[in-house]
Amino acid sequence: MITLTLLFFLLSFLCYRFVFYSSPRKRTETLTPPPEVQSEENRHTMSALIEELTAIPYETVCINSYDGTRLCGLYYHVRDGAPLHIQFHGYVGFPRRDLCGGSKLAREAEHNYLLVYQRAHGKSGGKTITFGVKERKDCLAWLDYVIKRFGENTPIYLVGVSMGASTVLMAAEFPLPTAVKAIVADSPFTTPDAIIQKVCKDMRVPRFLAMPALRTGARLFGKFSTRGASCLSAISKTTVPVLLLHGENDGFVPCDMSRELYAARGQADVTLVTFPQADHALSYIVAPKEYTKAVNEFLHRL
Repeated sequence: MITLTLLFFLLSFLCYRFVFYSSPRKRTETLTPPPEVQSEENRHTMSALIEELTAIPYETVCINSYDGTRLCGLYYHVRDGAPLHIQFHGYVGFPRRDLCGGSKLAREAEHNYLLVYQRAHGKSGGKTITFGVKERKDCLAWLDYVIKRFGENTPIYLVGVSMGASTVLMAAEFPLPTAVKAIVADSPFTTPDAIIQKVCKDMRVPRFLAMPALRTGARLFGKFSTRGASCLSAISKTTVPVLLLHGENDGFVPCDMSRELYAARGQADVTLVTFPQADHALSYIVAPKEYTKAVNEFLHRL
């Protein structure tokens, strides 16, 4: 019995290290498309967007989050008095890579934008990725910073892709400042637990064995619960208008997760737009005109 218990805790630790732990020594920002983008055309399009973004000057800004974690971001000033986008990248991603399309949309609209490094990524502190559970409170810290710096009358849009999309949706569980006018979520998952179970299934890992170890590892070593936050709960409570964007060919976060979120809101002040040929977080890359139209029409209705 003692041996089995020790083996379980060892498995929990290994699960934590594999899924949630982010080594500070392995956070060098990659400014090339991820290997998952296999289409040569898509890689070329994404590379051009990244190159365009990296040529633009920015201001590095850092804040402390609710638990003292140091968070950093890149602020791009386009026009005095303009609305501001706070944009969040995905799991083990980087802002100037994952948000190369979203930042271009902001520039074209002559909006200012802040691309943040999520905790345990890039220039930000922390060692544990919590799939939005703690990151949603980091979002509140960034809102506090932006409002103090630019004033409560500056319209703010919360924007995220993949885990970043779930982060901004989960943040809506809390009462958001009135300056937040909308949430734009590209390829969100419904809950941390749900996406982890889905990936276990994809990897043919028995969920009845993996999930208890993963949940225990998260609690013991990451100090959070994979059931500690839910986009489904948040979107059903918030009054902030939400735009959901998702590729129908998404093999990582199923498009049906956005459909679940759309249904959970009761379709009030929520818009769902899907893109037939797009894989995970590649809707803008695959269909830039349609994507831009969807975002602009949504924001103009506010």
